[in-house]
Amino acid sequence: MTEMAAPRDYYGKALVELGKKNENVVVLDADLSSSTRTSMFAKAYPERFFNIGIAEQNLIGIAAGLANLGKVVFASSFAMFISGRAWDQVRNSVVYPKLNVKIAATHAGITVGEDGATHQALEDIAIMRVLPSLNVLVPADAIEAFQMIKYAAATPGPFYIRMSRGATPLVFKDSDYIFELGKSKILVEGKDVAIIASGIMVDVALKAAAELKKENIAATVVNLSSIKPIDVETIVKVAKATGCVVSAEEHSVYAGVGSAVAEVLALNYPVPMEMVAVQGVFGESGKPEELLDKHNLNVNGILEKVRKVVARK
Repeated sequence: MTEMAAPRDYYGKALVELGKKNENVVVLDADLSSSTRTSMFAKAYPERFFNIGIAEQNLIGIAAGLANLGKVVFASSFAMFISGRAWDQVRNSVVYPKLNVKIAATHAGITVGEDGATHQALEDIAIMRVLPSLNVLVPADAIEAFQMIKYAAATPGPFYIRMSRGATPLVFKDSDYIFELGKSKILVEGKDVAIIASGIMVDVALKAAAELKKENIAATVVNLSSIKPIDVETIVKVAKATGCVVSAEEHSVYAGVGSAVAEVLALNYPVPMEMVAVQGVFGESGKPEELLDKHNLNVNGILEKVRKVVARK
């Protein structure tokens, strides 16, 4: 049976571990600590936890102030709110002065489910990766999320870390994975197509690669978790090795992971490419699995794009 875990749960665990090791770590939340799992840190270190309330702009402003005082600041809310409502403050108060604020956003993508379009961030990678000096990360699973949080805490400067809501299959094991900023990881190697995936779509890509074997299509699968800075070297390497690329992400098709990959290919090694993503529409209320199927963010969606891009070679 596949082991499952929610990235946000491991985010909470990582915060508690960091709080024990570093008294300068402080955590802020926008009245959603039970959902973002910052409540774990609040229980362990109440004097270093601040619930700012439903005021995301103020949350980012206070985070910037604490960072100016030498604190290692984690600021959390749902991805839709902390990227959308507070973008101006993120840009001007955190990223422009390159402050040591780690924006850890949970409940990203359409797998927020029944909360509907207003809560489903499908644009956050686009609006965050455009900001200079902001590192943008999307973990493939809970293990990688845990590693990312520890890495961000030890690395000066601003980060945006995007996590999903629900439990997802574990792609990695604690004992054999180390996160590296600006690096991606080739999980499966094949000669016919490269599937470059992020977040929850990494596990889906691995399942699709297994199905493609039955069609005599050998797929490379890449976990692209560092969206910015992006791993140009690996993207070009797999494009040269396979001659075509499919991207897969739980985000809008516009200006997300697929666009970032396409930029790399256009500038370095153009090959046929297809994108698995939400096709420029808002989300809606529904069960996560049903929404993923509706928007073809599933194995069949990847298979369809792979067949199309291989035929274009």
